[in-house]
Amino acid sequence: MNNTKAVEVPEHAVCPLVALVGNPNTGKTSVFNMLTGAHHRVANYPGVTVERVTGRILDTTKPIELLDLPGTYSLAARSPDEMIVTDSLLGRQAGVGEISAVVVVVDASNLDRNLFLVAQIMETGLPVVVALNMIDVAKRHGITVNRDVLEKHLGIPVIPIVARHNENRADLTAAIEQSLSSVPATTVCHWPASIEESIDELAEAIRQRIPGGRQLPRFELRQCLLGIGGYAEKRLLQDSPKGLGEVLTELRNRLTASGLNIPSLEAELRYEWIGEIIDSVRVHNIPKSRRGSDRIDDFLTHRLFGSVAFVVIMGAVFMGVFTGSMPLMNGIDSVFHNLSGVIQRTLPGGVLASFLADGLVGGVGGVLAFLPQILILFALITALEDCGYLARAAFLMDRILRVFGLGGRSFVPLLSSFACTIPGIMAARTIEHPRDRLATILVAPLMTCSARIPIYTLMVAAFVPPRMIGGFLPLQGVVFTMLYLIGIIAAGAMAWLFRRTLFRSEEAPFLLELPSYKVPSLRAVLLRVVDRGRSFVISAGTIILAMSIIVWAMSYFPRPASLAAQTRTELVANGETNEATISHTIDGAYLRQSYLARMGKYIEPAIRPLGWDWRIGMATIAAFPAREVVISTMNIIYNLGPEVDEETSALTAKLHASTWPDGRKVFTLPVALSIVVFFALCCQCQATLAVIRRETGSWGWTGFAFGYMTALAYVAALAVYQIGTLLS
Repeated sequence: MNNTKAVEVPEHAVCPLVALVGNPNTGKTSVFNMLTGAHHRVANYPGVTVERVTGRILDTTKPIELLDLPGTYSLAARSPDEMIVTDSLLGRQAGVGEISAVVVVVDASNLDRNLFLVAQIMETGLPVVVALNMIDVAKRHGITVNRDVLEKHLGIPVIPIVARHNENRADLTAAIEQSLSSVPATTVCHWPASIEESIDELAEAIRQRIPGGRQLPRFELRQCLLGIGGYAEKRLLQDSPKGLGEVLTELRNRLTASGLNIPSLEAELRYEWIGEIIDSVRVHNIPKSRRGSDRIDDFLTHRLFGSVAFVVIMGAVFMGVFTGSMPLMNGIDSVFHNLSGVIQRTLPGGVLASFLADGLVGGVGGVLAFLPQILILFALITALEDCGYLARAAFLMDRILRVFGLGGRSFVPLLSSFACTIPGIMAARTIEHPRDRLATILVAPLMTCSARIPIYTLMVAAFVPPRMIGGFLPLQGVVFTMLYLIGIIAAGAMAWLFRRTLFRSEEAPFLLELPSYKVPSLRAVLLRVVDRGRSFVISAGTIILAMSIIVWAMSYFPRPASLAAQTRTELVANGETNEATISHTIDGAYLRQSYLARMGKYIEPAIRPLGWDWRIGMATIAAFPAREVVISTMNIIYNLGPEVDEETSALTAKLHASTWPDGRKVFTLPVALSIVVFFALCCQCQATLAVIRRETGSWGWTGFAFGYMTALAYVAALAVYQIGTLLS
C-alpha cells in the first residue's frame, strides 16, 4: 500500500519550481501523476487556452512544485504551444515563475529522437534530470539502455523508471532534489567557431540598438540566428529598432557563404552528437523477423482492413457511451425527479418550493445527468490512447477529414458528439494544433446528439405520413436519417469554410508518431476520468446551473394569485372536476403569461416566416438549458402537465388541433420539418456553450458558435418552410 503524503505547506509559501518536459508519447503525464500523486491544479496560461498543470512532488524533504509543460519535439518553436515551453524555461512566460530545474522525460525505446530535446534543454543553462521512461517497453522490443554510460556522456543524472507502475519514483524524486543545488548543465554540441562569433555579434548589435534592454540568453540568440521564420526570430524583430533584421540577414549570408546550411545546421550537429553516443549506450536485440506490432500496424493502417477495424472499434466506443450511460443518466434523472417531488410535497406551494424543486434541484440534476457520458467517453478514449490505437485511428482518418480542412484527430470528438456534444468537445483536447482544435469545437455541435431525438420523434411521428417509399423504405425512417445527414454535411461544409477564412494558414503536413502498443494503465484511465469529470462539474456545471435558474425564473414569474383563482372558477363553471386537469390548466395559464411567454410573443414577428407562432418560440427559448425540454414545455402550454412524453397521443392531438387566430393550423408538415431542421443545426444547449467557453477560454468564440449556428439554423428552417409550403 502506498502511504506517501504530499508535503504540507502554507499556500503562500515560496518553493522551487521544476519543469517537466518531453516529447509527445513519452509518458510525460504518467510521470507527472507518479511524482505528484495526481494532486494537481489546473489553470490556463495568460492569453492562451493551453492548460497549465502544477502539483507538489511527493516525499521530498522540502516543498517542490512541478510544472507539466506541453509536449514538444524541439525548443525551436514554430507554434504558440511550443513557445510556451521555451518561454517558461527562459523565464519569459507570463504566469510562470522562475524555473529551478528541468526533468526531461525520455522514451527508452526512442533515444535517437528524444535526445535532441535533451541536448537543447541542457544548453538553456538549467540543471537537468533525465527520466528514462518505459524501459519495460524497450526491453519487450529487444532494446537495452546502459544507463551508466549514458549518464557519463550527458554529465547529468539519468534515472530509469516505469511511470505507469511507479517504479523507481524514490530515485527520481531524490535526483530532482539534488539537482536544485547542482551545477547547471553545459553545452553538449560542438558548434563551429563561426556560429559562436556570429552569436557574439548579434548580442552586441542588440545591446547597441536596445540600450538598457533585457539581453537574450545565448541559447535564444542561437535560435534567433538558426531558426529562420521561427518564433524566436519573429519576437526579436517585432519590437526591435530598424536595422536589426538587416544584421541578422548579413550574419546568415556570411555563414551560408562559408559553406554552412543554416536551416538544417542544428539538426545535423545535434544528430551527429547523438550518433556519437547512441551506439555505446544502446544494445539493439530485435530479431530479424518483423515484430508483432509491425504486423498489427499493417492491418490497422490498411486502407480497407484498417477502415473496417476502425468502424468496428469506433462503433463500439459510440455504442458504449450511448448505451452504457443511459441507465446511469436515467438513474440520476430519477433521483433528482424524486427529490423534486419530495420538496414539492413537503413544502407549501410557492416560489421557494418551485425554486428548490425546479430551479436548484432541476439545475443540479441537469449538470450531473451529463456526467455518465463524459466519464465513459474519457475512460474509453484514454484506454485507446494509452494502448496506442488512437494514433493509428488519427492516421487512418486524416486523408478523409483533410478534405474538409480538419485532421485525423478530429474524428473521435466528432463521433462522440453523436452521443453528446459535451464530451465530444472535451475530447478535442487530443488535437495538438490549436486551429484544428478550435475548428473541431466549432462544428462538433452540428452532430446530431441524443438530446435532439425526442424533438425528432415527436415531429416526425406526428406529421410525416407513415408511408413506404418504393414499397420497402419507410418515409419516416428516411426523414430521420436525413436529419442526421444534415448535421454531418453542415459540419463538413462549415469546417471547410472556417479553414479557408477564419483559420486560413498553410496546411501543415500530418506528422504523427505511432507509439508502441501497451496495455492501458487502469490508474491512468481512472485519474483522467476523475480529472475530466471534476473539470466539467466545476467549470461548465456552474454556468449550466446558473442558466437553469435564470430560465426557471423567466418561466415562473410573474405569478399573480388571482390568475389561479380565476382559472379554477372558469373550469369549475364549465363542469371540470378533475383536480389533475385543473392543476395542469393553471400551470399552463401561468406559463402563458410568464416572462418567457412574453419573450416568445416578442420574437414572433421574427419567427413567423418559419411558420412558427409564439408558443413554438417560447418552447425554443425554454429549451436552452436542454433541447429535450421542448417536449415538457409544450405539454404545459397545452395544459397536459410536464410528464407527457414525445410519444403520447394526447400531445400529438393538441398539436394537430392548435390554430392561429384566423383558424389556420399552426402545425403542418412544412412547420414540423422547419422545427426539426432548426434544432438539427442550432446550438440551443447551454451545457454545450458552457463547455465551449471552458475549452476555448473565450466568451467571444462561444458567442460566435451560438451566433453562426443560430443564423444557419434560421436560414435552413426558413428555406424548408417556404419551399415546403409552395410545394404543398
